[in-house]
Amino acid sequence: MLRKLFSFLLMACALTAAQAQTYPAKPIRMIIPFPPGGGTDILSRLVANKLTEVSKWTVIPDNRGGAGGTIGIAEAARAAPTGYEMVMGQKDNMVVAPWLYKNLSYDPTRDLVAVAHVAFTPVVIVTAVNSRFKTLADVVAAAKAAPDQITYGSPGNGTTIHLAGEIFNTAAGIKLRHIPYKGSNPAMMDVLAGNVDLMVSSLPSAMGQIKAGKLRALAVTSARRSTSLTDVPTVAELGYKDFDVSTWYGLFMPAGTPKEIVATVSAEVNKLLAMPDIKAAINAQGAETQNMTSEQFSTLLKTDYQKWKGIVQASGATIE
Repeated sequence: MLRKLFSFLLMACALTAAQAQTYPAKPIRMIIPFPPGGGTDILSRLVANKLTEVSKWTVIPDNRGGAGGTIGIAEAARAAPTGYEMVMGQKDNMVVAPWLYKNLSYDPTRDLVAVAHVAFTPVVIVTAVNSRFKTLADVVAAAKAAPDQITYGSPGNGTTIHLAGEIFNTAAGIKLRHIPYKGSNPAMMDVLAGNVDLMVSSLPSAMGQIKAGKLRALAVTSARRSTSLTDVPTVAELGYKDFDVSTWYGLFMPAGTPKEIVATVSAEVNKLLAMPDIKAAINAQGAETQNMTSEQFSTLLKTDYQKWKGIVQASGATIE
């Protein structure tokens, strides 16, 4: 009996090793949990296209937006752990949403495995270039004069970006009205049209319109200024001490995906992130690359997961 069990284990190990050596033998689907045109979509397609070009893999982007990115993440968590399904997750839907949504169908620390950290970025507070708000102080003054009348759009309830707005409300002692959208692009269209006063956005989602002179960046929410927008002050610099909200992007696969495959994908993605052209392309979107092993990224996920539990609970925010 023991001999048969030992033989079975040897065969299983040999099969897994063979799988890793021939991987990938078919196209890989990359789930993008937001609609086309936003920061997540832009970064995901940069990585997918570069993997296809350099590694000669076939990586197919697949937008599955909705509910602050949680629909796409849930789909990835349910997928078969074969190495042919992965998702571009963010701090939003991986470590914030689990503490906001009462009935989320996945646990990111249990149902997904961290593969590769792709980039991190500040969150930016923007308004249309023809807006009456020239500075963040203008926003605060207007919000104090008319509580719950100044509006800000976000890519959805439960995102880090949504929470950045709520945390700023608390820090400044004001009440901005949150208007959630199904992704960054529709929110962007409304702030440009003047239908909402402000937008709180990841920098990659807003950078194109900032560069085009259509959006005015009032402040970034990270602890230090963005290397892509060095003339834009941080919220902390403007008098809100220790204010620090940023977000990250990274690839995940369903829990149970063979470790050899996770290691293979992690190594390929990190190889791409070290290339000058991909670094420049990501930097041009207002994000910065940060190479990590899958183990290091897993540690970041678990650390942020616990950190944001306290932040969300302190904010009192919940989503049914």
